[in-house]
Amino acid sequence: MTTYATHRHYLMCRPTYFAVEYAINPWMDPSRPVDRELAIAQWEQLRRTYLDLGHTVDEIEPLPGLPDMVFAANGATVIGGRALEVQFREPQRADEAPAYRNWLEQAGFPVHAAKHVNEGEGDLLVVGDYLLAGTGFRTAHAAHAHAQEIFGRPAVTLQLVDPCFYHLDTALAVIDERTIAYLPQAFSPGSQAVLRRLFPDAIEASLADAAAFGLNAVSDGHNVVLPVQADGLAAALRDRGYQPIGVDLSELRKAGGGAKCCTLELRGSTR
Repeated sequence: MTTYATHRHYLMCRPTYFAVEYAINPWMDPSRPVDRELAIAQWEQLRRTYLDLGHTVDEIEPLPGLPDMVFAANGATVIGGRALEVQFREPQRADEAPAYRNWLEQAGFPVHAAKHVNEGEGDLLVVGDYLLAGTGFRTAHAAHAHAQEIFGRPAVTLQLVDPCFYHLDTALAVIDERTIAYLPQAFSPGSQAVLRRLFPDAIEASLADAAAFGLNAVSDGHNVVLPVQADGLAAALRDRGYQPIGVDLSELRKAGGGAKCCTLELRGSTR
């Protein structure tokens, strides 16, 4: 199978104030020590990987008191040069929303106000003509219809059932316009059936690789950046003709984040 890389434009936020000060997902344990300097170094490796692949990376200024702002994927959804503002479920992250909205507006993106709880690309993923839309733990089901109206893409609702995979981007990775990788048991039976119908050739990840945040991956259509610990998924991608690139984000995983969580794609930008 021949695969092709395309240039991407990403927004990232340096983990200057990264910490685990509260627990809003099963991965977070405030009593567990966090090495902020290591988190910054791992984040820098991820950023450098994108640059080495020829992609454009912009940065938003981190704000004190917002330890999860590093997870830029939750900051918005951007498709066709338009952005949908986020509305966080958890009050600890609420102040991230206006920060990301301001950055996007200053960068020239029209931003549509959120009408319902939605956590950006954590639960809204573009694959081909579809908008895969997760719900069950964070993003409200009503937000799917709102996103469909804004972006003009059919929204396919997917029900998440395992709290360890609380965002869609922890249970499913978009590899290219026709291919996904996912953990079947993270979804309800009906949603599993939908995914099998839409993506009969999907890559099914193991629980071990998903727990290593292997599905929290970033793909440009050929190169797939994912945790180095997800070696089984990397082998499956390689067998399909993709180029897996392993990075170590183990320190950021203490807050329930990986490569995709740290990366907001700015689709339709002019740069």
